[in-house]
Amino acid sequence: MNLLFPLDEFHDRAGLPLPLIAELEGRLVPAPFHDLLVHRRDMTPTLAAACGCEIELHVLAHAMAESTYSREIVLFAAGRPVLFGAIKIYLDRFSTHARDLILADAMPFGTVLQSSGIAHSSRPIAFFRVTPDAVISGALGAAGAGELYGRRNVLLNAEGQPLAQVFEVLAPAV
Repeated sequence: MNLLFPLDEFHDRAGLPLPLIAELEGRLVPAPFHDLLVHRRDMTPTLAAACGCEIELHVLAHAMAESTYSREIVLFAAGRPVLFGAIKIYLDRFSTHARDLILADAMPFGTVLQSSGIAHSSRPIAFFRVTPDAVISGALGAAGAGELYGRRNVLLNAEGQPLAQVFEVLAPAV
């Protein structure tokens, strides 16, 4: 399994080396990151509950290919970055309205799912620690940070089809 997917696609296009990453068992993800990563919930509402405020989206880069839309993002809570991510979204599995919301790049993917009433499930497939590269540390304002923690997640529709593949890394202090 490729732990860096879909981040690797953005790095490949930019000609950047991939960050160092090591897979972890969920039980080995340290606190406070464990409670924010090791679960089967969407990340957006999980972060909103933990931070006590709405989560805002900032898109760093995006790419469209046939029926997929990928974006490299940072999620913010109260003006500070809390998560860096890369997501590949399978647009053909959404209504026109939901596709329009996704492509507008105005709200996190989890918020689109909730606001559109889309039945789905979250299935983390791996947890990891990563030595942040310039892209991740710059996005999170984490220059000089040691290891960060994240997960690879798949969001599935009610029929078990993937809606999105996600690479997520938490900021050092969430």
